[in-house]
Amino acid sequence: MSSAPRGTDTTFALGGTLTVPRLGFGAMQLPGPVGGPARSPAQSAAVARRAVELGALHIDTAAFYFSAGGVRANDILRRALHPYPEGLSIATKVGPLRNEDGEMVGEAGPGQLRAAVRQNLKDLGLDALDLVYLRVGRLSGSNGAPLGERFAALSRLRDEGLIRHLGVSNVTAAQLAEARAIAPVAAVQNRYGVLDQDDDALVDTCAAAGIAFVPFFALGGSGGSLSDAALRKVAERHGATEHQVAIAWGLARSPSVVQIPGTASLAHLEENMASAQLSLTEEDMALLAA
Repeated sequence: MSSAPRGTDTTFALGGTLTVPRLGFGAMQLPGPVGGPARSPAQSAAVARRAVELGALHIDTAAFYFSAGGVRANDILRRALHPYPEGLSIATKVGPLRNEDGEMVGEAGPGQLRAAVRQNLKDLGLDALDLVYLRVGRLSGSNGAPLGERFAALSRLRDEGLIRHLGVSNVTAAQLAEARAIAPVAAVQNRYGVLDQDDDALVDTCAAAGIAFVPFFALGGSGGSLSDAALRKVAERHGATEHQVAIAWGLARSPSVVQIPGTASLAHLEENMASAQLSLTEEDMALLAA
């Protein structure tokens, strides 16, 4: 694993043409916890607006991000930010099928992806989506199943102008190779973080190919934890929090990493965005090596 400290590059050229900040914002928490009560849409909208003010000009969302009561991340983003400011890019994901009760009930087939893309376009108030990931394996780990037919369906929607860039999420190296044989892949979104470095080789593959690697649960989400002695030591050394070190570690790990920490708290948002000012040393990176 590379142990170089974070460089000066604060942006990434997604697909070689779309410049995005390497510290963006994830919208998953805006509606409220999965299976839990809805959050105040007004409060969540304030968080989204503040994220953009702080420079998080790359937002990651999905139509299947919604809470009890029908509060939806895409609706919050549209109401908070539309008309969208210049320089803002929005990524979304399609694939998992979730019923109105919140249960994941399957994965969209090739013939269902057009409707999923059009739903995102309508909900976000857009004519074209900057980046659409094909999410495989629902919300669990990748099952390694072939994704060619579904990715080809998204590629056709890109050819029609509904999508600008394509991505894949929750994939293995073999699935990434399968997708790249069909159409250019601009980004990979997999689970990855300072305490969850199983995808090290794939991060390096993406960097070599000019593909963005966008971790989810980089802060130990979905039952994960950031409780670790080395992480605490580095945080104390810099007068930072473990979350800030985890974000900074990803930025230092590879120039292709684009972080999208999510929150519905203004205080946590400010803390997360301040991570961009944290420069880890060679010693820090060695200590945090898996």
